Amino acid sequence: MASKRELLEELLAPVVESLDCELWGIDYQTHGRNALLRIYIDAERGISVEDCEKVSRQVSAVMDVEDPISSKYTLEVSSPGMDRPLYKLEQYQRFIGAQVELRLRMPLDGQRKWRGLLAGVEGDEIVLRIDSENEYLLPIDSIERANIVPQFESGKK
Repeated sequence: MASKRELLEELLAPVVESLDCELWGIDYQTHGRNALLRIYIDAERGISVEDCEKVSRQVSAVMDVEDPISSKYTLEVSSPGMDRPLYKLEQYQRFIGAQVELRLRMPLDGQRKWRGLLAGVEGDEIVLRIDSENEYLLPIDSIERANIVPQFESGKK
């Protein structure tokens, strides 16, 4: 059975794409009686406030008609930002060589939070290099959340 997030992606991806944006990912969280639906959109040209407004209006209209969330919810539309979340294997593939922070659904070697270099993708697993001696193969299904760690150039000359 598909998760709520997968169902929402199927419903909303065509809407976002019709507005010349890519549906980067969806976060759906419930808090008691209320829920938060956060939609991340991206485009090669970058994302403007106007893009977020257009997508928000169209998504709201579709959500009102289709009514996939029965409870009260707040809709947010945003760019993924510099610390962009990663959802799909293709996204991990695109960011090989980047530093990532991730949280696993279940502990591995006694820990759930990991930080390292995204060294590759093999099948449905990512390769996370912690240091020169330690690499881990992590099934994408075992990852609860993953984000790119922004790297800033130091201003030293």
